[in-house]
Amino acid sequence: MLTALLLAAEVAKMGGAIGAGLAVIGAGIGIGKIGGQAMDAMSRQPEKMGDLRSSMIIAAALVEGVAFLAVIVALLAVVMK
Repeated sequence: MLTALLLAAEVAKMGGAIGAGLAVIGAGIGIGKIGGQAMDAMSRQPEKMGDLRSSMIIAAALVEGVAFLAVIVALLAVVMK
């Protein structure tokens, strides 16, 4: 019985670590796509650079916020068990 509880706690910690890693990878991919698409749009329409830059920063901040929340939840899963 005790070994089953210890195993469950270890699996929960591993799941939290995997979740944190996936959140960071997803945020990196998302911000990379945002930056790449913004640079492509800026090269096509240089006169819209200011609007595109502000939209890019807002989108990157939203992606970063969601990733930060996911990492916090995953780390709490590791700590709480």
